[in-house]
Amino acid sequence: MNTPADRRELGMNQPIARRDFLNGVAIGIAAGVSTLHRAQAQSALTANEPALRTGLRGNYPAAVDEFDAIRQGKYAASPLTDAEMQEDYDLVIVGGGISGLSAAYFYRSALGPGPKILILDNHDDFGGHAKRNEFHYQGKTFIGFGGTMGIETPYPYSYGAKALIRDLGVEVERNPEFINRDLERKYGLAAGTFFDKEHFGEDRMVKGNPRLPQFFAKAPLSDAARKDLIRLHGKNPDYMAGSSAHQKRATLAKMSYQDYLLNVAKMSPDALPFFMGSGGRNNKRVDTTPALEAAEHGLVGFNGLNLELEQEFNEGSYLFHFPDGNASIARMLVRSLVPGVLPGDSMEDVVTARANYARLDDGSSPVRIRLNSTAVKVKHVGDPASAKEVAVTYVRGGQARRVRGRNCILACYNMIIPYLCAEMPAKQKEALAYCVKLPLVYTNVQISNWKAFQKLGISGFYAPGSYFSHVTMDFPVSMGNYHFPRSPEESCLLHLLRTPCEPGLDCKDQYRAGRYELVTTKFETFERHVRDQLGRALSAGGFDPDSDIEAITVNRWPHGYAYEYNELFEPVGRPAAERPCVIGRQPFGRIRIANSDADGHAYTNTAIDQGYRAVREIVGS
Repeated sequence: MNTPADRRELGMNQPIARRDFLNGVAIGIAAGVSTLHRAQAQSALTANEPALRTGLRGNYPAAVDEFDAIRQGKYAASPLTDAEMQEDYDLVIVGGGISGLSAAYFYRSALGPGPKILILDNHDDFGGHAKRNEFHYQGKTFIGFGGTMGIETPYPYSYGAKALIRDLGVEVERNPEFINRDLERKYGLAAGTFFDKEHFGEDRMVKGNPRLPQFFAKAPLSDAARKDLIRLHGKNPDYMAGSSAHQKRATLAKMSYQDYLLNVAKMSPDALPFFMGSGGRNNKRVDTTPALEAAEHGLVGFNGLNLELEQEFNEGSYLFHFPDGNASIARMLVRSLVPGVLPGDSMEDVVTARANYARLDDGSSPVRIRLNSTAVKVKHVGDPASAKEVAVTYVRGGQARRVRGRNCILACYNMIIPYLCAEMPAKQKEALAYCVKLPLVYTNVQISNWKAFQKLGISGFYAPGSYFSHVTMDFPVSMGNYHFPRSPEESCLLHLLRTPCEPGLDCKDQYRAGRYELVTTKFETFERHVRDQLGRALSAGGFDPDSDIEAITVNRWPHGYAYEYNELFEPVGRPAAERPCVIGRQPFGRIRIANSDADGHAYTNTAIDQGYRAVREIVGS
């Protein structure tokens, strides 16, 4: 798949904008701009618009280049002197994601607009994992999410998280106004499954619901696999007859979903490849998902067990979805913190508002956000027990600089904090290093039209075993002046998901393997897989990866979502106070910790809650 002929067939020879903004740096703009990107024809002006930068995004290389140097102790003995600390703040926040921005919001809510706050972030955009991707084509704007997407139902939210969402002007209950399901009905679109030849013997797209017997009749499977998959997706017998519901739940909690399918439900190993892209939440796969979790989330094979599962309260608003995901939450937070950055005052107008990035670090504003600034050392000025200030050293443009804060909130990744703050107690550093971030890839692909999806009758597809496990047309969201494409002749965005792992290892080692894969994978490799998979899966619909792909933005997250405790690999029944995330987030002198890692859950409300907790620790209850 890498010969000159293969490259031409896939369109790898086509010059598109991702090659000119590969890492957010404009190169070679002058030459042939009309063919650089048939969709965007980006110019050097877009270099100041982070959301418009295609190519390798997310934790793009320049944003995390300093991590290895930090871990290797390069900045342990900073050459800067106290005299070189020329900026003083009431609060310095390391990390401009949802947690860091929320902490700034709560700090101002508690103490008023007077205190001076500085937020440092190593990326060229604010929001952290709430990442906005934007494309322009034929006079229209297309917006996608490159990270955290949905706002779960706010009713189980804490008071602080609910209040923040409400105060920003987000009205989750209006979700039905913005989602257009008419397109699916009008064009008869349903889910599809792509069986690839590497795992199933041939490439074949099958439309329909796997819970219907006729679905597997069309799939390239052995007779044994087909029979078992039909059984598992239908009404199951009680595979654990003779045990009480309590006994069943206890047993399921200690085995993986894969072990349950193979050893309890007696599924043929021939059917296992069908589950290779599925599992629990947040990068768990079939071999690392506890069977009880699989049952709680409605995966197949359990409906005959009478488990008496408790159903989580849900108002159906999880799919509340800004076009750019929760990047709009970050944008509304910034709008409330720094005057003049984003115009408007509603959740509708924030979608298309243009951000003035030059105002983020305005010296006249009490709150300043300094991007492209990687914190490399955090240390109390004096003894932590009695210090009145914290010194924060950061690197920007290759130059080390230092600021002071009366207080400091580390709203960055837990795993980097022990290296930033060497003076912390060993037990706390050990707890902070315990988590392993969940790696993943969110890729947005702009296509010139979606006629191939219309012809195939699908709005997306599951692809077990393929490089990207899920490919979907973006949610049909229209808000304010932003409108989702209404016809197959129009351009649209596709969202591709990859959760890299190494099956057979425990979950942490799988995540480490996935992280290594992502930091060593070049954009060209991602692009080749995008073109190859879309070309093969959609070929019957007439899709041509050479002519139909307009732009590609790969949001790679080697340092992705918060580690969520997994009882298959963790001590069972550990008291909450003994969880590493709780030990790691304890106050240390004038330093507090706020991030989703600090609660062990990768959700937006968790990030908000941790920002709230850190601020309460500073200002008191």
